[in-house]
Amino acid sequence: MSWFSRLFGGKADEAEAPPPGDTEDYKGFRVTPQPMRDGGQYRVAARIEKDGRTHDLIRADTMASLDDAVALSLTKARQMIDEQGDRLFG
Repeated sequence: MSWFSRLFGGKADEAEAPPPGDTEDYKGFRVTPQPMRDGGQYRVAARIEKDGRTHDLIRADTMASLDDAVALSLTKARQMIDEQGDRLFG
């Protein structure tokens, strides 16, 4: 973002994403929490992978703390796997 935009109230560069959380294995899926900075909070998001297929989960939920966003991202990803399994990729 240019200095001119910042001077007149432009948004901060959204490229400052927090590093992804630790990957965990859950029922044969790899889940990587990837909360996204959204203003002063973090949007719940995760990457779900299995057999070379990928699903990016992005929720409307936001959390004030990065740690809380990582924990909720894992919880929501597990819930999606329990409900949909391999249909996530279809």
